[in-house]
Amino acid sequence: MRIFAISDLHLSTTAPKPMDIFGTGWTDYMEKIIADWKEKVTADDVVLIAGDISWAMQLEDALIDLNLLKDLPGKKVFIRGNHDYWWKSLSKIRQSLPPDFYVLQNDCLRLSNLLILGSRGWTVEGTPDFTEEDKKLYLRERERLRLALNCMQKMRTPEDKVIAMIHFPPFNVRRDDSLYTDLFKEYGVDAVVYGHLHGKDCKADKKVFKDGITYYLTSCDLVKNQLVEIVL
Repeated sequence: MRIFAISDLHLSTTAPKPMDIFGTGWTDYMEKIIADWKEKVTADDVVLIAGDISWAMQLEDALIDLNLLKDLPGKKVFIRGNHDYWWKSLSKIRQSLPPDFYVLQNDCLRLSNLLILGSRGWTVEGTPDFTEEDKKLYLRERERLRLALNCMQKMRTPEDKVIAMIHFPPFNVRRDDSLYTDLFKEYGVDAVVYGHLHGKDCKADKKVFKDGITYYLTSCDLVKNQLVEIVL
């Protein structure tokens, strides 16, 4: 079983919102992602999608977007991003998903000896324009992440590897410690997958090593619309 990741697909089948207005990196981006996916992924593999999945406002419209991925190989694991407004009732989403689609919300999934936990997160301290309202959400999201980590800890065996998915970057541009990185270190996570960052002027590194943990940035435009392999 190989593990891949990508994020920020911003699908818009029912409410077209062309992404190429944000730069040439978005031109025909889904065609490029799908071609790369078919080339790399087998039925036994896992693809992690770290939020901002669909521009849809309602679940029924988001499901049309998700169907674009239905016939692609591998097990697909999703978390919510800040633009996933259709993501409301977790139980309804899970009841509506095609086979081999999984969604995480402050909890954990086992696939063989791989544990995948997920939580949305929020902007961290030290980010430009960080406000008091951001701080409230940041503290709240820390507790939600802790729920996911506690869920993982109850399931964990010595043979397991652990990947955490979080939509927002877990550190600021200086890579300072944050409430999120402290938790990942405390719980002994092996790798972290995140997204949210975009744009040709974004200088963020695609891979960061911190406290013995590998952090993978997987925003599709920043990784040239190719799936990133997660190596444990």
